[in-house]
Amino acid sequence: MRKYLLFISIFALSAFVTQPGARSQFFSATEAFAGGSDDHGGEIVAKYDGFNHETVVTLKKMKVTCAKPYENLRQTCVSILATLHCPGVQLDYVRQVTLQVVFETKDWDQRHALDQRDLSMVADGETFRLGQMQLAALHTDVLMTETLQGELPYKTFKKMALAEIVEIQVGKSRFELRSQNLAALRDLNNRIKFSRRT
Repeated sequence: MRKYLLFISIFALSAFVTQPGARSQFFSATEAFAGGSDDHGGEIVAKYDGFNHETVVTLKKMKVTCAKPYENLRQTCVSILATLHCPGVQLDYVRQVTLQVVFETKDWDQRHALDQRDLSMVADGETFRLGQMQLAALHTDVLMTETLQGELPYKTFKKMALAEIVEIQVGKSRFELRSQNLAALRDLNNRIKFSRRT
């Protein structure tokens, strides 16, 4: 019986997710779950998480910048990931948004200590203090790769996605999102049904 219900849930998700940028409630699953876009170069994927009983829509890791030695981040490459968490099998309502910031550097001193993980964002001049990020992953090889993760309300994410200029600060590390990053975030936001985005 549980397998049958899971099959029905997955089938329903395939039929009723929204097409990016469209008002229709019906579209093909391949279009909804499609990856990259020629406009921004990001990759967006969606899936149903049966363990947490939610539909997750994710903008996969996307590069923001690789700073030069004299800049704020000292030869650090920065990428972002964003995930929308929608309870159940639907894309009408986003419970919360997970934002991950990935720092890759050869300088191991660039790690963010516990007191250097406060997340702030400025979107078109409006400042948001979003609390302390958590360490999601740390890999050390030739490069030190540090992934910090924070949760933000959907309203705040929507302001970020629709803004013309967005600057993010984690501790002392500060960077501005590129136009391609903002286009990818708008595309991610457009996966939510139109009635919930207005």
